[in-house]
Amino acid sequence: MTMLSSLNGFAEKLLAGRWMAGAEVHNALEVARKLNDHGMRAIINYLGEAYTEQYKVEHAVDTYMRLIRYIEQTKSSADISVKMTQLGLLIGKDVAERNYAEILAAARRAKVFVWVDMEESTYVDDTIEIYTSHMYGDMCGICIQAYLKRSEKDLLSLLKRGATIRLVKGAYTSSRSKGYATRAEVTDNFAKLMSLLFGKGRSFTIATHDLTMIDMALKANKTAHKDVTYAMLKGIRNGFIEELAKQGEKVSVYVPFGEEWIPYSYRRLKEAGHLKLLLRSLFERKGA
Repeated sequence: MTMLSSLNGFAEKLLAGRWMAGAEVHNALEVARKLNDHGMRAIINYLGEAYTEQYKVEHAVDTYMRLIRYIEQTKSSADISVKMTQLGLLIGKDVAERNYAEILAAARRAKVFVWVDMEESTYVDDTIEIYTSHMYGDMCGICIQAYLKRSEKDLLSLLKRGATIRLVKGAYTSSRSKGYATRAEVTDNFAKLMSLLFGKGRSFTIATHDLTMIDMALKANKTAHKDVTYAMLKGIRNGFIEELAKQGEKVSVYVPFGEEWIPYSYRRLKEAGHLKLLLRSLFERKGA
């Protein structure tokens, strides 16, 4: 075994053990069960994006359909989260919309909530259009990224239509004209968007490891009395979010699974602060 392969194996074990549930559907459901035992909900995502091959898209759709069935059968407290480029957006907008509609219909029958993850700025318009075209009912929500300058306008438009929002800082990058470049700028915009949610939102999720933002949200909701969920990634500060659950707050943990862990991990490591948080998490109680 070469040094490189040994390092790759170590990295896979480290990241898979902390950030990912494993390669298979049953791995994700096992993590969801443990989270549920500690009063926490799971948001399960099958890893993969930017598909241009039809067979990969079909496999992703099939995996989500099986996941929905298993969540229903096991009575797990779990949502699913999909990406439009995983559902065929790069093949055609109609392909992604058709696949999303199929997944959403099955999820509604099974009473499984569906989140739409946001991706690179190039895909925001199509993602929002597909989401809003099938937004009837209350079993679907969409992610908004604070790093994008357009997000305030998108958020206000979505809230007017009654959308359920999951607010994140964002793990992608963009040009200076479209996105904020510094961590401070993104954090400031996150706080601004969060304030809009407390003012105009009904039910939403604050997804961040930024304890200052979480503290601000907790204080804001003492008077706002909104339906707020706090969410974090699997493996990072999950001990903290478990304590929030014990205090009676609604919490969720984002649980990715699948074999395509390298692009996901690389993007997360590039995101401001995540490498530091990951390294710190190795010495913290693993929690659920």
